[in-house]
Amino acid sequence: MKSQEPDPNYFSSSSSSSSLVSSTKWWSKETIAIVTGANKGIGFALVKRLAELGLTVILTARDVERGQRAVESLSEKGLPVNFFQLDVSDPSSIEAFVSWFKSNFAALDILVNNAGVSFNDIYKNTVEHAETVIRTNFYGAKLLTESLLPLFRRSPSKSRILNISSRLGTLSKVRNPNIKSILEDEELSEEQIERFVGLFLQSVKNGTWKSQGWPEIWTDYAVSKLALNAYTMVLAKRYEGEGISVNSYCPGFTQTSMTQGQGSHTADEAADVGARLLLLHPQQLPTAKFYIGLDPFVKSNL
Repeated sequence: MKSQEPDPNYFSSSSSSSSLVSSTKWWSKETIAIVTGANKGIGFALVKRLAELGLTVILTARDVERGQRAVESLSEKGLPVNFFQLDVSDPSSIEAFVSWFKSNFAALDILVNNAGVSFNDIYKNTVEHAETVIRTNFYGAKLLTESLLPLFRRSPSKSRILNISSRLGTLSKVRNPNIKSILEDEELSEEQIERFVGLFLQSVKNGTWKSQGWPEIWTDYAVSKLALNAYTMVLAKRYEGEGISVNSYCPGFTQTSMTQGQGSHTADEAADVGARLLLLHPQQLPTAKFYIGLDPFVKSNL
């Protein structure tokens, strides 16, 4: 996909990125976007960017007070956004959120699955909280998405799902060919993805995860993103030609709390690219793609 310069009428940024930008504004205040895990970091920056561009944005956060403070800080800048508490690791919280959304909005256009956790320091690797990481980063995003799918508008502009992922979640990080083969199946199913996740959690329980060829860096986080990327592909295939675009985006080494403030670029810079991907013109909009970094390129594999 060719890189294009941004239309200054719709995107103004100091970022040097010049990628994948709509030349015609197709969205409006009636365009509804949900961003999860958005009280800080990339999620917060993405809410801010979408609100600046004139969409109606719903900021969700697990912690009510932090979410409300985030909303208040945006309101002070003249950017009113909606807020509802959402813990994607809790099915009852997802159910309450979806019920609230249905009561307040006619349809959904954009979902950004940004909420995610890691319990590793930047140079450490443990799997002590593997179940929580998998439940939040993979199963949480999956359950929320499945719960919201019936509410997507399916308009000619196409509904959009963007899963915030990581290059750690690519198949090249898996060294065990038998495990790798599960996700390489051309007829990959959700059941196979869950089998892959189940094998990892079992190896954690058995204490064999280090010797079985799982990713070596932030292992539980990497496996959760491998599963999320695989789910992106399965979902994109399911809805291909039916008005929903599903892609993954790795923002790269970004300065957030997850990286203890380290990184090569800011959350605002990453969010600018995320917004550009989300707001591609319908005729330019792909599906089943994986973008990386501030000048995104498409990865052909998971």
